[in-house]
Amino acid sequence: MKLIVLPSIALAAFSSSVQASHPHFRPNGHHHHAQHGDTSSIQTTTTVVTSMTTVSSSSVSLRSTTTKLPTPASAPTSTPSTRVDSRDGTSNFVHPGIFISSAQIGNFSSNVASSTEPWAEAYKQMMNHKYASRTTPTPYPTVSSDASCDDELDDALTAYLNALAWVVTKTKSYAKRAITFMNSWAGTIQCHGGSNAPLQSGWAASVWTGAADIIRYTNAGWTNSSIVAFEDMLRDVYLPEVIVGSDYNGNWELGIGSPVMMEAALGISVFIENTTSYDIAMEKFLARTAAYVYLTSDGDLPNAVDISTEEKLISYWYDQDTFVDGLSQETCRDFGHVGYGLASISHVLETSRIQGNDMYEEDAGKRLRYALEFHSKYENGATVPDWLCGGEVSLGIAQTTEPGLNAFSYRLGYAMNETQLYTEGHRPENTNGVFVG
Repeated sequence: MKLIVLPSIALAAFSSSVQASHPHFRPNGHHHHAQHGDTSSIQTTTTVVTSMTTVSSSSVSLRSTTTKLPTPASAPTSTPSTRVDSRDGTSNFVHPGIFISSAQIGNFSSNVASSTEPWAEAYKQMMNHKYASRTTPTPYPTVSSDASCDDELDDALTAYLNALAWVVTKTKSYAKRAITFMNSWAGTIQCHGGSNAPLQSGWAASVWTGAADIIRYTNAGWTNSSIVAFEDMLRDVYLPEVIVGSDYNGNWELGIGSPVMMEAALGISVFIENTTSYDIAMEKFLARTAAYVYLTSDGDLPNAVDISTEEKLISYWYDQDTFVDGLSQETCRDFGHVGYGLASISHVLETSRIQGNDMYEEDAGKRLRYALEFHSKYENGATVPDWLCGGEVSLGIAQTTEPGLNAFSYRLGYAMNETQLYTEGHRPENTNGVFVG
């Protein structure tokens, strides 16, 4: 997969503390759309937060070959929502509400307008990217492992960039371009082919839904018939691929980049307002996250998903047999794939927060917090111990840390010293041509 650099909204939207005004779902409520007013409060944080909780790195070494494999069954599960499914106007999904809220959009826009850094420079770089000048979509009836994959992702990212440019500048040409790209694919694509179909579907759908949710709920001029066609595309082409889940490496089900499936399923569910698929995806996300990042509270071994023996579990963790807080199932594969998984976890947690259920201090959030600090430490130059991946790791966590840093440090007050050092040294966060950090 090619690498392409695109400044991300992550820096712009997540470098300030954002508090949701709706701490719990209110069943059988009404749509909470941007045009109805977003009462979230925003407080830009410019000082380093002190008196925070320090993340530890206590370890557990493998001691027994007969230890019963733990499962994530005891991990927190989502409470089924009573929100009404689909288009009758009685659900209370929040829009825009996929990874970014109307309050965050407003904060980003005002900082760009006032030339406040680092938002202004991030926006400038974004608008200098090739996605800002692309005008012609290239849809395919079938997307498989060839040029069609890259074109699908390029077109989704183009739509997302133009959606962001629209809400910042209120220049209609950006909205029209985003709509053109989305309509073109909605009227063409029929399926994804090949063994990577779920992965590719997740990559693309995660970005499509973000762009679509912004355009739909910011008076951009997207017609009702086109919106319905786009909903049908997500429901019929993408959702069946991503909602089933995968037994492959952990990042597949977690994500948005190479991680794919559960984030995409949740984004689709928010956009089409389907509470059933939302609850299914959230339950899988929580269970999968509990098996993707290790905490010492899990016991001697990580949680297992459909793995029957200890030997297979160790192999699944790339032969790592010493476990510490924040270690990922893919740490000994490479940090790039870990980054994909952590990006997805942070995106889902942010979407959930916007939708009224803040889980950053619950099980999934705790795992993200420890994982960010653990991996950022080595990205920042810490010596790799012999017990970790045989004393050698492949770095490159890349564009994945900004949302978590904002939530844990700026908003909740945890010490994220390693994550902050890494993040501030890599702004603005970028895309790798697959997902937005």
